[in-house]
Amino acid sequence: MTLRIAAITLATALPLFACGDTNARFPIAAPTETSQTRVAVRSIEVREVSLPAYAAASEIVVEQEDGALTVVSKAIWADDPVRGVTGALARSLDLRSTANVAAEPWPLADAADARLEVRIDRMIAKMDGQFELSGQFAIAAPRGAIRETIQRFTVTAPMTDNSPAAVAQATGVAIDNLAAVIIKKLGR
Repeated sequence: MTLRIAAITLATALPLFACGDTNARFPIAAPTETSQTRVAVRSIEVREVSLPAYAAASEIVVEQEDGALTVVSKAIWADDPVRGVTGALARSLDLRSTANVAAEPWPLADAADARLEVRIDRMIAKMDGQFELSGQFAIAAPRGAIRETIQRFTVTAPMTDNSPAAVAQATGVAIDNLAAVIIKKLGR
C-alpha cells in the first residue's frame, strides 16, 4: 500500500516539476562560415573539453565589480556546457580546417590522425566587456602523423553587455578564436 501511494504521489508531482522551469535557455553561438586552412592531418578527434566547476554548471555566470562570479537570473545554457563547448570547438575546427573533425567518441572505423585535449581554466564574462577563455591544449598523434605538442592559450571576444545573449554570442566567438589558434599550430 505504501509503495502504491508513493508511486501515485510521484506520478502527480512530475508534471508540476516540468511546469516550474521558466529559465530562458541560451545556446553557444555557432561560428560563421570561413575559409578553410590546410592542416597537416586528415582527421582530428576532439576529446571532451574540461571546464572549471563554475563554467560546467548550467547557470550562466558573469563577473561583478569585486571579481565575484554571479549567476544571471532566469538564464541557463541550452545544453550541458561541457558538451556544448566540445561540440562548438569541433564544429569550428571542422569549418576552419581541411581536416575531418568530430567530438569523441570517434565515429569512424579508422582512428583519427590527431587527438585534441583542451583544458579550460578560465571562462569568464568580464566586467570590462571582454569574454576570456584560457587554459591549455594538447595535440596527440598516436600514429605519429604530426609532432605532439602542448600549448597554453588565452583568447578573448568582445561583449556588447553582460546579458545572457551577449555572453552566449561571445562564448561562441571565443571558442572560434581558440579553433583558429589550434589550426595555426596544425597548419602546414
